[in-house]
Order: sequence, then C-alpha cells, then structure tokens
Amino acid sequence: MNSPIIQLLVLAAIAVFLILRLRGVLGTREGFEKPVAKKPDTAARRRRDDFEVIEGGPDRDITDHVEEGSDTAQALAEMKRIDPSFSVSEFLGGARGAYEMILMAFERGDLASVLPFISEDVYEALSTVVDEREKKGLTVEATFVGISDLGLKSATFDAANKEAEITVRFKGEMTYQVRDRGGDVVEGNANEIKRQKDVWTFARDMNANDPNWRLVATGE
Repeated sequence: MNSPIIQLLVLAAIAVFLILRLRGVLGTREGFEKPVAKKPDTAARRRRDDFEVIEGGPDRDITDHVEEGSDTAQALAEMKRIDPSFSVSEFLGGARGAYEMILMAFERGDLASVLPFISEDVYEALSTVVDEREKKGLTVEATFVGISDLGLKSATFDAANKEAEITVRFKGEMTYQVRDRGGDVVEGNANEIKRQKDVWTFARDMNANDPNWRLVATGE
C-alpha cells in the first residue's frame, strides 16, 4: 500500500473520530442551548394579576390623608402629575418641621432665620407682632414640646400657573411665659404646657426647580 492511500485512511479515521465526538457533545442538553419556554402556572398568573390590580388602584399616598375622589384628592393628584417627585406624606413631614421652626423663630423674634420659608405677607404680619412686643419691652421664653395632632385640611391646584396650595391643621404644645422689662412674668407659666391650634397654608409653584414650600397664610 502506497503512501497516499495510507494518508487518506488516516485522515478518514480522524474525521470519523471527530464526528462521533461532536455528536456526543451536540446531542446533550447542556451548554448555551435555549431552554424550552414553559407557560406560567395558574398561581403565577394569579400573583401577577393581583400585582397589576394593586398597581392600578388608588394612590395610597393620597387616600391615606384625604377622601378618595374629593376635590382635594384630585388637586393632589394634579400636583403629582406635574412633579412626580412630590409626595403627600413627605410634604406633611416637612410641614411638621416647618411648624416648629417658624413658630419658635416668631416667639424668639428672629424672623430673619425663616425668611426663605414664609411669604412677604406672612413676614409683615408676624414682624408687626414682634415689633409691638419689643416696644413694650416684653420678652418671650418658650420651649417647643411637640405636635399632638397634624392633618391635611384641603388642597387646591391652579392649572394655569401651576400654583399649588395645601392647608394643614396643627395642634402644638409648648411651654410659654412672657416677662416685662423688670423681669416679672406677665403672661404664661413655664411649668405648664400651652396648647394651641393653628391652620397654616403652604404654597409652591410645581414647575419651579425650588422644592421648598412657603407659608402664605395662618389662622386658627
């Protein structure tokens, strides 16, 4: 047998060997083979459907604070549509902090420290009271105790100028006494807690980059 024939037989044997090896590998269900798609079971579909119902239901961030479908609820929904980062719960948390900060600044006569958080009208009204106290030589000593109750009273939204207003009810507690020029207590008692009710309205342009709300009205 001459050399060319021997070479052909050797190559044929190698080819048969490689084919058998490749068949052994490709015939298995391992590696990067795409898995067979399975239909989701009934329980899985039910879980998915339940999630979709919850996802498309009422906005709990709104309905936890006001009646669903009310004018206030619709106004809050419009605020969230214009500014998706807006949260009613977070707003109320901020209002709680603002109440203490602004109230104590007023009692101390230090309104300059809260200027970014109050409107010009509110500043003028509060500063008038502060000036009257100073003229009479009165000094207020107050300590904030806490807020016993807080609730969202109402909300409005002006679609034309994107101006939003939210009114909040507060029940605050503090110790309070007033001294005259001579240092005598003329009002209040430092050992008793003074309770007061306030209704404050905050406003903000929902299109503005500034996320701060300003106190625009006060009442009881």
